[in-house]
Amino acid sequence: MIAGMAAFPDHFRWGAATAAFQIEGSTGADGRTDSIWDVFCRKPGAVLGGDTGDPACDHYHRMPQDVELLASLGLDTYRFSVAWPRVRPDAGAPNPRGIDFYARLVDALLEKGIRPWVTLYHWDLPQALEDAGGWTNRDTAYRFAEYVLTVREALGDRVDTWTTLNEPWCSAFLGYASGHHAPGRTDPRAAVAAVHHLLLAHGLGLRALREAGVTDAGITVNLQPFEPARPDRRDDVDLVRRLDGLQNRLFLDPLLHGRYPTDVARDLEPFGLADHVRDGDLELIGAPIDVLGVNYYTSAQVAAEEPQGDADRLAWAVGAPVARVVRRDLPMTAMGWEITPDTFRDLLIRLSAEYPPVPIVITENGSAWDDEVSGGSVDDTERVEYLRTHLGAVHDAIEAGVDVRGYLAWSLLDNFEWAFGYSKRFGVVYVDYSTQQRIPKRSAKVLADIARRNAL
Repeated sequence: MIAGMAAFPDHFRWGAATAAFQIEGSTGADGRTDSIWDVFCRKPGAVLGGDTGDPACDHYHRMPQDVELLASLGLDTYRFSVAWPRVRPDAGAPNPRGIDFYARLVDALLEKGIRPWVTLYHWDLPQALEDAGGWTNRDTAYRFAEYVLTVREALGDRVDTWTTLNEPWCSAFLGYASGHHAPGRTDPRAAVAAVHHLLLAHGLGLRALREAGVTDAGITVNLQPFEPARPDRRDDVDLVRRLDGLQNRLFLDPLLHGRYPTDVARDLEPFGLADHVRDGDLELIGAPIDVLGVNYYTSAQVAAEEPQGDADRLAWAVGAPVARVVRRDLPMTAMGWEITPDTFRDLLIRLSAEYPPVPIVITENGSAWDDEVSGGSVDDTERVEYLRTHLGAVHDAIEAGVDVRGYLAWSLLDNFEWAFGYSKRFGVVYVDYSTQQRIPKRSAKVLADIARRNAL
């Protein structure tokens, strides 16, 4: 223990995270073919400002510089995703030129003493697979396992830690129910099919990794707590049950208990969940993992209202009333998300209490602000405060007995923020998109200092 400081456990992992489509650019380079996000970005009005994933941060060409930047912060772990359409264009044969980029990235990280952490799927499904049904098609899960083996064969001698999927909730519900993310579909039944096939892909991918000798693998889920605006109103309380079921337990329960939660399965009966579950699926999905990645940004207080036509597809998907978010007297980020570190602590404690023991790493946590460069620097005071209070929540959870083994800030770089384009900045490093200049923000220096001391 460092006197006067909140120390983290020995060997606690400190790092930052990115995603391929958000930083790489070069979407047509070296044999890479379209992902669903490339196609989605071309739809008028799909992405704010008409932005696309090219050039993003031009990381495909500036990777050595970005690794040097990461090393300068003294972080020991870098979580990045591999672009499926770069490694197996059109989900076809392996592409040596695409694979070589990630091999060079891993080598560069190791030369700097940084542990590479590979996420195999961060939403960039090859468009060729979407044309065949995407995640509504069970075959996509098997194609994912083929792709997993390709990446494992290329990088497995140098990469220890593997994540199969990032935030399958977003892939299923934002992609297939609300249409806010690629592929932009608005079909609740398709979203429910996608949920199961994404989880099946995790199970098949995990099995492929195990058979290839991987001993440190898991999945990352985005969790969000809800509370009723009116605890004395039955419909508000039931709405919270439904939203918690859809956002959190629909994924945690099959992954960690080997079964879908009974109440959520009942809610989803009209949308055909049971039609997609075959013998042996839940055994695959519920196979033991070595690490559970947790992404946390905010919580919400909600009130139930009657549905207004077709407007709320997510409510359709659980047969629930429309959830009206009730704004509390709390500070908010530039995303309009309330800042709730205490709820983060409580969520981690809940995971430890309600699910079998599994090591947890915070694989994403961060905040967007309207950052500006002044005098050649970025004094992102709000992000520093967010970082410190949320790390305080992690420390409190550890003190309460939760097995949290690392914290990876979202994100290393400002980047393409999906449907928001380049309008939202999450990075601890500022990116001037016109020049591709990188400027470490004050938050980067604070994170580096915390990591160096292993203490707040």
